[in-house]
Amino acid sequence: MGSLDAPFNPVSLAIGAEASFVARTIDSDRKHLQSVLREAAAHPGTALVEIYQNCNIFNDGAFDALKDQQTAQDALIRLEHGQPIRFGAPAEEGLGSKGVIRDAATGELKVIDVTVQGTAGVLVHDSHAASPTTAFALSRIADADTLHHTPIGVLRSVERPVYDADMSDQLERAVEETGKGDLAALLAGQDTWTVTHR
Repeated sequence: MGSLDAPFNPVSLAIGAEASFVARTIDSDRKHLQSVLREAAAHPGTALVEIYQNCNIFNDGAFDALKDQQTAQDALIRLEHGQPIRFGAPAEEGLGSKGVIRDAATGELKVIDVTVQGTAGVLVHDSHAASPTTAFALSRIADADTLHHTPIGVLRSVERPVYDADMSDQLERAVEETGKGDLAALLAGQDTWTVTHR
């Protein structure tokens, strides 16, 4: 009968944990999938990419609204860094008829019809923003029941020091400053411990 738990959103979880690269794509859109995976591979550090993938046993048809050519245009919000967040059937010059704005009263993101309300306030996607606030809000905009208004693309891509590189630098500095820290010498050294069991 399935799980009673409410599902968690892996993209929201990663952004909330301050991940430096977070993206979402769909398995059936090969061009988009390859583009996102290339960016993830080039990112210094860990990258999380959520891939919507059909499983004909456990969730057959779960992403049909995002894959069907007639419904996908109004459902998918294709995020591109530096571009207005617009989607839907083209309204003008290839730009979609819907847009994403930040509601002045609540601070939440919402979808508007730009052909009726105009383009004032439509957000420009900034995947490199230092603050994860907008990326997190974008990750929460999808309606879990219908997948309507689902952002795909790179939600967040910021550069910061990578843990293993920082750790290597710290170990090298420790050896230079103290003359200690040679693991091989420690393992081959004369200082030993004898553990007895009573």
